Amino acid sequence: MNIAAAKDAALHVLRHNARGLHGLPRVAGWGYPEPYTRDLMISSLGFLISGDLVLINILQRVLESLARHQSPHGQIPGLAHTPHDLGSSDTTPLFLIALALFRQTIHQPDFLDDAAQKALNWMIYQSSDDRGLVAQQPTSDWRDEQWVLGYGLYVNTLMVLVYHLYGFNEQANRLRQRINRPVILSGSKPAHVLEGLAVPHQSYYALWSYKVHSSTRFDLLGNSLAMLSGITSPSKTQRLITWVESSCQQLRAQGDLAGDLPPCFFPYIRPTDPDWHPRYHQFNRPGEYHNGGIWPFICGLYIAALVKAGRFRLAERKLFALTNAMRPAREAAVEYGFNEWLRAQDSAPAGQDWQTWSAALYLYAAHCVEHKQTSFF
Repeated sequence: MNIAAAKDAALHVLRHNARGLHGLPRVAGWGYPEPYTRDLMISSLGFLISGDLVLINILQRVLESLARHQSPHGQIPGLAHTPHDLGSSDTTPLFLIALALFRQTIHQPDFLDDAAQKALNWMIYQSSDDRGLVAQQPTSDWRDEQWVLGYGLYVNTLMVLVYHLYGFNEQANRLRQRINRPVILSGSKPAHVLEGLAVPHQSYYALWSYKVHSSTRFDLLGNSLAMLSGITSPSKTQRLITWVESSCQQLRAQGDLAGDLPPCFFPYIRPTDPDWHPRYHQFNRPGEYHNGGIWPFICGLYIAALVKAGRFRLAERKLFALTNAMRPAREAAVEYGFNEWLRAQDSAPAGQDWQTWSAALYLYAAHCVEHKQTSFF
């Protein structure tokens, strides 16, 4: 498997996608011409690790546009070219993370400082009990077709990273401790008990929790970020990785997973499950999209988490699998498709080809494996 060729192809995709609407990059080669904030902020890891000045300048242009279109209260919009696409729970912390990493790269610690302070203030007010955990509305994070209620794991792992990057280590530690409190599964919540996101008697964190309600299904993105951000202890990290790999082996034995890459979410929600929504029949069937699809950008972060955990052979194996998965295209006649997502059951590409965050996080994962370290984390 030629990783060097795949890296060159990924860089070509990112440069191609630099031309989109309103002088800003697009997030897929032929579909998605819009500059979606979360896609581009997550892609900042690949932009910056590439060292490519074209991509770094593109990132600067996006950050400046987001700062111009920030809401009066500090929220970052879901599209970089308009102030009207509001309501996303993850765009503001992702902006703060990408901005901090960009500042480190260009050695300008005060770049867009007013926007950063407003965004930090906005996020502080997103804790509904004023005790640290950020709350969100359904379908307001990257899962626009999946319900995450209350305290979502993913957005709170982002906030741990935000606090660390901006020097709020006490707040980061408090939030880490709160996330490591157990999910309440008893059906009653004493007034003095604070719920968290740790699943009792398991090595992973719940998708979300709020008072006595929760989903203990597994979120690969949130748990990968928990490992990267230091929310998990070293021993829990090792147990979590072992659990993911053994769970994926069970999915393969059941015919629910093909290949060596983990799905974004499992066990899949089935039509007979209480958390199934009728809309899922069209957009979110088991093993597809947010309901267990294989997302290359998330696999890139999982590979980075393996590197941070010192699981270098496993990380290399997963990088080979990801390289292989980046070859097929759904529609385009290209050597590397860098598709948006793959069906879990057959690894067939099912999203948009030449997806920006698929290419960017491939570059980041490859860099982590090659250098045996996780830059930025």
